Amino acid sequence: MSHRPLPGRRSVLRGSLAASAALSLPTALGAAPAFARSGRPAAGWGVQAGDVTCDSGLVWVRSDRPARMIVETSATESFRNPRRWHGPLLGEGTDFTGTTRLRGLPSGEQIHYRVLLADPDDPRRTGEPVTGTFRTASAKRRDGVRFVWSGDLAGQGWGINPELGGYRIYDAMGALDPDFFLCSGDNIYADGPITQAVALPDGRTWRNITTEEKAKVAETLAEFRGNFRYNLLDENLRAFNARVPSIVQWDDHEVVNNWYPGEILTDTRYTEKNVDVLAARARRAFSEYFPISTLRRPDGRVYRVRHHGPLLDVFVLDMRTYRNANSPDDQPADPRGILGREQLEWLKRELSRSRAVWKVIASDMPIGLVVPDGTNIEAVAQGDPGKPLGRELQIAELLRFVKHRRITGTVWLTADVHHTSAQHYQPSKAAFTDFEPFWEFVSGPLNAGAFPASALDATFGPDRVFVKAPTTANVSPAGGYQFFGEVDIDGHSGELTVRLREQDGTVLFTQTLQPGRVGQ
Repeated sequence: MSHRPLPGRRSVLRGSLAASAALSLPTALGAAPAFARSGRPAAGWGVQAGDVTCDSGLVWVRSDRPARMIVETSATESFRNPRRWHGPLLGEGTDFTGTTRLRGLPSGEQIHYRVLLADPDDPRRTGEPVTGTFRTASAKRRDGVRFVWSGDLAGQGWGINPELGGYRIYDAMGALDPDFFLCSGDNIYADGPITQAVALPDGRTWRNITTEEKAKVAETLAEFRGNFRYNLLDENLRAFNARVPSIVQWDDHEVVNNWYPGEILTDTRYTEKNVDVLAARARRAFSEYFPISTLRRPDGRVYRVRHHGPLLDVFVLDMRTYRNANSPDDQPADPRGILGREQLEWLKRELSRSRAVWKVIASDMPIGLVVPDGTNIEAVAQGDPGKPLGRELQIAELLRFVKHRRITGTVWLTADVHHTSAQHYQPSKAAFTDFEPFWEFVSGPLNAGAFPASALDATFGPDRVFVKAPTTANVSPAGGYQFFGEVDIDGHSGELTVRLREQDGTVLFTQTLQPGRVGQ
């Protein structure tokens, strides 16, 4: 394997990162993290980096009070001769969160950074620095790329359980020393209250850390913000964020289960029934709690392409914002579909422009797996094995485009369905045949209920090569079935290897794909 070992990152974990993590441990169940210096701004929620490229990256922090964000970077963890970046003023308008863009960074290098929070009225008064590290994308193909992906965190009432070590899956992902983490959506469950204790079928009791904002469904901006803060109470997640940058997309549970624009809720738990109002609040909180490059734009769009050197482009989709209403999904014409026309045309344009060896399409929902919404359809496939209908029409258009434009190296990654599987789509087995074969890999959940395998729709000819899923619904993380995936691109051969892994890192399935092909 040609991926370059970087012991500097691990030494940081043993040193300054470990020290900064200790500053931000929760003082009690449900309590906010403890702070080191009374009267000075403190960053007890840790740091994050995101949307890292060959020469840039975003760094995020949250303060406990108004503060000026300052970031210092260095080639070494000693921070000798640091470079300083002056960030925004953090205040109530952003829930005391802020992001600073770092530009002009060296390619393919480990960047050590520390965040200082300064008193706005006295810049000499700063809190304890919080440190992190990330690796910029390499402009040299030979360095290779490794990343991990998954989704679905704190769902179905399964939150942070200290008796089980909290979100332990982040330790297993971090141990692989990935270049970045692709989170495929459902970063929170805003519609899923978390109680202190849940009875398990075997007689045991699951015990959650709880907070006021997680005691009910999220409706207000403060409640949505509290959902994002809840996950940051977990020490494993904070330590992971400090050493692995992220590429984040959203799905439904950042707002409410199976939502679509224009929906009016009938759920009696909600006093605010207009989903568009809830979605606007959720999007604002989402933009405040993740370092994402596009969310400062007026349209607040989540879809984007992240260029990770010559080997990889990641195309991040948004299957929530532009979709039509959930329905039986069997209409013969569907111009809006699940992506919206603007996003579909953007995706085709960017795929045709890409010169990367591999083009990962990060889809927040699967293509050929049937995901119902009552008697309606939530995802793309509706179970009719015939010609494309409804939302399948947009996917057919995209697959046809990839084939006729001879676009090589496309791979689909997703989460959402709370089990792990690998599907190979083949025109020889499909009702719609005007496409080249491709792979779709499914992972997750990170820490949520696990569910039986979804039914397949034969329209695009999926062959489920591998699956691991429980036979009963909503199996708790204590029962296993928590998954993540790893993608490793070899810098010499260009081969892309996917490994589907369990919570402890055990490899369940491996598939290696060859570069330079339109179909696999």
